[in-house]
Amino acid sequence: MADTPTDPLLRVESSSQRATFLELFFDLVFVFALTRVSQRLVEDFTEEQRVLLSEVGQSLVLFLALWLIWSSTAWVTSTLEPDAFAVQGAVVVTVIGSMVVAVALPEGFGRHGLVFVVAYLAVQMGRVGFFLFATRGRGATADPAGPRRVLVWLVASAMPWLVGGLAGESMLRGVLWTVALSIDYLGLTLGWPVPRMGRARYGDQPFAAEHLAERYQQFLLIGLGELILVTGMAFGGDGGDFTPGRTGALGLALVSTVLLWRIYFYRAGHVLPAAIIRSRNPTGLGLSAAYTHLVMIAGIVLTGVGYELSIAHPAEQIVPVWLVALLGGPALFLAGRSLFEFQVFGRISWPRVAAVLLLGAVAPLMEILPLLAVAATVVAVLLGVALADLRRARGHAPEQPAPPI
Repeated sequence: MADTPTDPLLRVESSSQRATFLELFFDLVFVFALTRVSQRLVEDFTEEQRVLLSEVGQSLVLFLALWLIWSSTAWVTSTLEPDAFAVQGAVVVTVIGSMVVAVALPEGFGRHGLVFVVAYLAVQMGRVGFFLFATRGRGATADPAGPRRVLVWLVASAMPWLVGGLAGESMLRGVLWTVALSIDYLGLTLGWPVPRMGRARYGDQPFAAEHLAERYQQFLLIGLGELILVTGMAFGGDGGDFTPGRTGALGLALVSTVLLWRIYFYRAGHVLPAAIIRSRNPTGLGLSAAYTHLVMIAGIVLTGVGYELSIAHPAEQIVPVWLVALLGGPALFLAGRSLFEFQVFGRISWPRVAAVLLLGAVAPLMEILPLLAVAATVVAVLLGVALADLRRARGHAPEQPAPPI
């Protein structure tokens, strides 16, 4: 990344790679936002079992909208100087709008659908609009047309977003919002191409690799923090009685949280900054890592839902659809973590693949067990992965990143 002292908005080599306090403040909104996703999913699994697939699909759409807000903001603060007024103002706009999005999220497909979509569009368009206003009359970035291209794509997706918000509580809203979200993700992936304005050439765009990697690490920790928060709140409900079943479920949830942390950070999560720097295509690796972290964090949120159910009903025989959360959450995390391992080291993590297959294989057997036994099975599988990592590390020098791209 070359110094560009004439342009205060572009990051320079002397810029700090650490997240700013404003960015950490921004993250606090998403701790709350993820708990709202968990709240909605718990209701899906306990109250809407007859239409579970539809309800979980709706929660997924809302979660993907949240992730797009966070990841696009992380990319902005990794490519531009986060202490610049224009960038800080854009982040503040995002903080305020994201809070409204989070508050409206549980009823996003219900009575607060229009509030959710207006807040989402206000965040996405307001951030770009504020940046254009604050930098008017001067070339603010290495790609001056970039913000305008983003705005064109946002306008294109705004129509299905708004029509869906006005459509009422119906399947039509889900279809339209899925289309809108697909446009938003496609624009990000392709570099927002617009006729006569070109497209973002990610490989030519300087960015702070260590900063972006740290932001991914921090959001993963936000996910783990949300898991602790929702399980603690679930245990504190109904008087917080320390019965053996409830206490055992809480203990298993805490052990699982520690194991998820260990499995992520050993060793790919720890060396992600070095992997991006060493990559032949640092920008490509940085963008692809966004998707693997999306999968892992979705798995953590779903795992938290499973433990909420375990704490509330520790000795009861499992409702079969609850296995989607209890086993599917950890399996989704491990699947994302396997892909992440390949991104960083260019190899397959067989213990993680085996753990995913094992969770799928034991699912039919789990239907006859109480929830506490299912939770204990998950802990045993995660512990096996962590021990396999420990065995691999013993007697060998720390493995260095070797990204395949």
